[in-house]
Amino acid sequence: MAEGHQHAAAEAFDAIGADYEAAFAGSAAHRDSLNRLLERLDPHSRVLDVGSGTGRPTAHTLAAAGHEVLGVDVSPVMVDLASRRVPGASFRRADIREVTLEEESFDAVCVYFSFLQMSRDEQRSLVHRLAGALRPGGYLVLATVPLDVEGVSAVFMGQEVRVTSFGPEAFRALATDVGLTVVHEYDTVFTPDRPGAVPEPHLFLECRR
Repeated sequence: MAEGHQHAAAEAFDAIGADYEAAFAGSAAHRDSLNRLLERLDPHSRVLDVGSGTGRPTAHTLAAAGHEVLGVDVSPVMVDLASRRVPGASFRRADIREVTLEEESFDAVCVYFSFLQMSRDEQRSLVHRLAGALRPGGYLVLATVPLDVEGVSAVFMGQEVRVTSFGPEAFRALATDVGLTVVHEYDTVFTPDRPGAVPEPHLFLECRR
């Protein structure tokens, strides 16, 4: 990602802060996805939460179940919020594309809606790296807004952003092209809890190495 885009993403989510959690806390599909992951993980698993935001619900749910969670987010405001709200997990301010990922070092990786300000090539490259960071039999959980858009200007929670995503089939191919098996897929429509919000499609893929 160009440095300007990286800074734009950090600035946008610095400004959004805790409002993000309030707007999306009602997502039953997100909670169900986490519950399915919990059923699959062995006790004390090591989990990477990419784009960890405020730490809730993902890091909080996993840490409360006894797992070792590392959250990575580009926004210093989000990392500060998460560190205070989820003391049972660890958080690091960094761009995940620049983080060194050791091979086979995590039992699971969660990426809930964290790709949308990355280019398609960056998304493909990152999925490849994240798959490699999974131990054999580990799980990669991906969620996105499955629209065929590239570099589209949008206003997200009052902040101007540029959005790139894939349609459902192409998004699924991000996982299968690197040898992952999709073990559960769920699509739904969710309306964030904030004034003027409109329904948006959400796609969840739970994949196994």
